[in-house]
Amino acid sequence: MLLLGIDVGTSSIKVSVVDADSQQVVASAQYPDVENPIQSPQEGWAEQEPAMWWTCVQKAISRVNSTNTFDPTDIAAIGIGYQMHGLVLVDEAGKTLRPSIIWCDSRAVSNGDRLFRQIGEKRALSYLLNSPGNFTAAKLAWVMENEPDVYAKAQHLMLPGDYIALRLTGEATTSNSALSEGIFWDFNKNEVSEDIINALGFRRELIPPIQPVFGEHGRLRLDVATDLGLKAGIPVTYKAGDQPNNALSLNVLEPGEVAATAGTSGVIYAVTDQVAADPKSRVNTFAHVNHRRNEGENRLGVLLCINGTGSLNRWMRDEFGAGLTYADINDLANQAPVGSDGIRVLPFGNGAERILENRTLGAMFNGLNFNIHNRGHVFRAAQEGIAFSLKYGLDIMAATGTQPAVIRAGKSNLFLSDLFTQTLVNASQTTVELFDTDGAKGAALGAGIGLGVFAEPKEAFTKLKKLATIEPDTSQRAVYQNIYENWKELLTKMLTDN
Repeated sequence: MLLLGIDVGTSSIKVSVVDADSQQVVASAQYPDVENPIQSPQEGWAEQEPAMWWTCVQKAISRVNSTNTFDPTDIAAIGIGYQMHGLVLVDEAGKTLRPSIIWCDSRAVSNGDRLFRQIGEKRALSYLLNSPGNFTAAKLAWVMENEPDVYAKAQHLMLPGDYIALRLTGEATTSNSALSEGIFWDFNKNEVSEDIINALGFRRELIPPIQPVFGEHGRLRLDVATDLGLKAGIPVTYKAGDQPNNALSLNVLEPGEVAATAGTSGVIYAVTDQVAADPKSRVNTFAHVNHRRNEGENRLGVLLCINGTGSLNRWMRDEFGAGLTYADINDLANQAPVGSDGIRVLPFGNGAERILENRTLGAMFNGLNFNIHNRGHVFRAAQEGIAFSLKYGLDIMAATGTQPAVIRAGKSNLFLSDLFTQTLVNASQTTVELFDTDGAKGAALGAGIGLGVFAEPKEAFTKLKKLATIEPDTSQRAVYQNIYENWKELLTKMLTDN
């Protein structure tokens, strides 16, 4: 039996076909070959067209089918992982009413702050486990206030993965996990939050029917199946945001287990059974894919996010590394010494940062010396800055009771860089385990769980392959600690000055 996983990323769409018996990828494809654009009509805005995602999904599936390594009609179910926190509004015909306001858009911070005060900070943190901040509910508030004509035509509000499932099946659905990442979910009552409904005054029917994460979210339409070369009527049996989905792909399901990604953004995601919140909402708590509070099983994901991770690395390549590949950049960076001879980079140039209490700080390069520094120094400093920002977030998580002993990650994106990985390990003094998996594979296996191929989620990962274990270099602990403290002093000064 074959399973199709779709990973709706910010930069591109990746699809994988996985054999349910071997749990291994049969074929994968990605579209486009270069990063999808993010539109920024005004400073701090970030939008993408959902129709662009759908076009890329179709082309990626066409590419994977063209490998001729499997029979597409043997695919039995579809799973979807997707970029979190975006807002998609569709009308009665399922057509989008405006571009999606995506995860790194900063326009709704003030709307979220107003909702936080209106609900009451203590109540919001107790029931929603987060400030509405800059999440989907705050983005809806912005649309209601600034684009009332758009809001009036809306039939459903959706997360990006909900929209792709709608295009596949013609049915609109969502889940408790999706609603929690949008800050629509009441964790105490285990239902859509009346506090958010009352504070926003929005129509409850905007929220699509709620289905289990591992459950049926519609069946493939005949016309879509014909276009994609798939079998009509196969179900979409799994949908989850990219970070819960990444954790699933790494078999991170139980309290104390921790996953990481370093794609467009950088994320540490820790599973807990404790219903608790960071008082400042610098790290955020959402329903994990296997959260079943009504069955006595709290499984929550505590997430720290750095917006400017892969986006900084891409910017560095485009602006400083014309003609270079990421592998070339890594080679040059490795030629510079630890600490980059004094260059420090703050990678906060991609919108409001949650760990900085939703402040839009901007990136900074500090300590450049034209006489001693070259591209290799700058490339290394950028990767060190990203690793130090994740270390800074890990310190916040530790202060709120989450301190990982081991971090699991797929060997992809920035984790392809040995320099970045070792810097993160040495700066945090935390072991990293790298696995042969990614979001598209995780989404495919999630589809198998939803279809009932596996009796429980862990059964889908019995053949997960560990590629490497990177341990902290204890002899370098003081060196990295000193560099990190210097980096943090720079951040503190910048926060004070701004």
